[in-house]
Amino acid sequence: MLKPLHSFVSTQDIKYQLTRRATIMSLESYDRAKEVKQFDESKVGVKGLVDLGVTAIPRFFIHPPATLADLRPKSKTRPVSDVVPTIDLSGVDSDYLRPTIVEKIARASRELGFFQVVNHGIGVEVLERVVRAIKGFHEQPPEIKAPVYRRENTKGVSYISNIDLFHSKAASWRDTLQIRLGLTEPELEEVPEICRKEAVEWNHHVKQLGELLFGLLCEGLGLKTDRLKENTFLEGRMMVGHYYPYCPQPDLTVGIISHTDPGPLTILLQDDKGGLQIKHGEEWVDVKPVPGALVINIGDIFQIMSNDEYISVEHRVLANSSLEPRISIAVFFNPSERDSLYGPFPELIFPEKPARFRQFTYTDYVTRFFTKQLDGKTLVNYYRP
Repeated sequence: MLKPLHSFVSTQDIKYQLTRRATIMSLESYDRAKEVKQFDESKVGVKGLVDLGVTAIPRFFIHPPATLADLRPKSKTRPVSDVVPTIDLSGVDSDYLRPTIVEKIARASRELGFFQVVNHGIGVEVLERVVRAIKGFHEQPPEIKAPVYRRENTKGVSYISNIDLFHSKAASWRDTLQIRLGLTEPELEEVPEICRKEAVEWNHHVKQLGELLFGLLCEGLGLKTDRLKENTFLEGRMMVGHYYPYCPQPDLTVGIISHTDPGPLTILLQDDKGGLQIKHGEEWVDVKPVPGALVINIGDIFQIMSNDEYISVEHRVLANSSLEPRISIAVFFNPSERDSLYGPFPELIFPEKPARFRQFTYTDYVTRFFTKQLDGKTLVNYYRP
């Protein structure tokens, strides 16, 4: 049996165990639950499999035919990749330019649920530092990363492969480092030193940008600027650093399965490799990397609170066919008041447009999200009357 990885186990031992298990697997009948459990207990992640030189992905990473068929364009002409607009935030504090910026953001949020922003106030050198830090963490030896490999994020930090590994139809080809932002000094000691300073710096910048975007989005709905801030949505922030290594069979799996995000807003920093796609009509459209830009998308709870004015759309990441790894860093915003009731803003409910969702606690909402696999939009529809 492949034993759990401890700090004293060498990389050579891990390679021997995984190679031995792969050999035995070819001679035994396939037991998916057992293989998933052993992969998780090894704590090596997808990166560990790549370092072994695997040429075929394990069976539990292979997705159903319907998912794989959907990876191919439905038409012979691939849809253009400039559907997602890039919005310049220059002059956002100007009484003259701000209304135009608000209008552009509101239109993108109503029609696409996605947009990119440039001149957002975060320097390119900051973006590059955080990408290097997350890449550096993931490329450490397995025995260095193993102490923070955990599925419970009780200490504010966890390194895992696939958050929904045990209840998804198939695993996806990526590893993830999660860091709860805004940690106290003692809690920060849990953050790996290789990316600790960068995580603190990133938290400072995305909190400021998040507050700005919340205000612009609220103004786009005719609400007062700090309406979302009043609901404590700036207080809960989770940084998620994804690492997508080379995949030897990218046509059999994905980087992240099609899903929507649970919170009000996601700020995403992606490198120049590409792979992120959004559902636009019946087609999947590339979100082309723009130098210095950040990708912004509306989450499920903002669609609910906007009473269907803004939309949360499905998106996915293709498996990485490049020999170079793909890095992305997402920050998810969540309220600190988890037992308060949430639903459409009363200001957006009218006789001609009654509430399209019932109220719920955020605790119930998040529990439902994390106990289902990451696919489809059933969570938004669950709260419809």
